Amino acid sequence: MSVVIRELLPTSPADAEGFARVRRAAVPFMLATAESVLFDVSHIHPDAHYRPLLAELDGEIIGTVQSGVAYDSPLPGQGFLNVYVHPEHRRRGAGSLLARTAEAHLAERGVRTVYSWVLDEPENRAFAERRDYRPSRTAHFLRLDLAEGTLPPLAPVPEGVELRTAADFADDPRPMFELDAECVLDEPGDIPAEFDDYEQWLEDTWRHPLLDRSLTTVAVAGGRPVAFTAARTDGGSRYATAMTGTARSHRGQGLAKLVKNDSLHRAREAGITEAFTGNDTGNAPMLAVNTWFGYAIGATEVRYVRELG
Repeated sequence: MSVVIRELLPTSPADAEGFARVRRAAVPFMLATAESVLFDVSHIHPDAHYRPLLAELDGEIIGTVQSGVAYDSPLPGQGFLNVYVHPEHRRRGAGSLLARTAEAHLAERGVRTVYSWVLDEPENRAFAERRDYRPSRTAHFLRLDLAEGTLPPLAPVPEGVELRTAADFADDPRPMFELDAECVLDEPGDIPAEFDDYEQWLEDTWRHPLLDRSLTTVAVAGGRPVAFTAARTDGGSRYATAMTGTARSHRGQGLAKLVKNDSLHRAREAGITEAFTGNDTGNAPMLAVNTWFGYAIGATEVRYVRELG
């Protein structure tokens, strides 16, 4: 039978689990659960025109694509498209069908520049380049063994600084939003992003099912958050850092190391055995921090870009 492309049904746990299963197989360094897949579909901003697609072969989900408009970018006409095919089902045309269908969707929504992350492997890069995508920046997936590895000892908390968790801000998360919005402005990337919608941030970030507020450590000084590391967990033994940032006024004081070390120590105590994170290869300061923790490169991605006709 031939490969069939269809939309993910937003009320189908089976579709969501199939989508997550392909993601875990294709990129084991990223957290994906059926719950998180359905949450993303139902909570992403409508201006993103987010459209997850599935590739099926004989009734089995073998590939996925996420595509959408970068609605939070000050630059119009930007979009994203990420294709993943299960390693056991490559070279059957699923990736090409997924990409072509998603590109048509984005073009209809006014997207002219499409960005796509591709694993830095010859077969994957050749796939992108055959479709007229050109390579741009690179990023590393990093892995830390919390079960067998060692963490740096916990450092004393500086005078005037207090460590809390995101759970302490449950009644009023706005200070966390303001810090996140400031930090994202300095995050390396091809598509600049601006967080200016507090209600949407609550919907797609603060309430995300993978966000573990109890393991998200926040440094507070002068009554406000000044550094944080956002922890995500899959409900099992896997942990991922979604973001680590420090307010511009408090950089250079070692607070990124402080909050991340605290979170990793508590994650290990909670039974987490693997920790993941990702860094742009040009983000030398954060790469140095993660090397200090003992993270090792698990894989590299290349950011590809294509101008739609």
